[in-house]
Amino acid sequence: MNYEEARDYLAEVSAKGNLLGLQSIRILLEELGNPQDSLKFVHIAGTNGKGSVMSYLSSILQEAAKKGFRSMGN
Repeated sequence: MNYEEARDYLAEVSAKGNLLGLQSIRILLEELGNPQDSLKFVHIAGTNGKGSVMSYLSSILQEAAKKGFRSMGN
């Protein structure tokens, strides 16, 4: 699926109104080859505390790397 096909798919799905759940995005991601499966990142979101959470997480991951822990994907 290319960019234009993905846009057409999203337009078609949204024309049907709001669809609750994640089924439509799962179908789209599958058509795109599930690119999210090869990504390695942590998404930190919210109103407050993102800087603190990022700092804590950074420290935790650095210490884990020093102790020889590998990522979950390996």
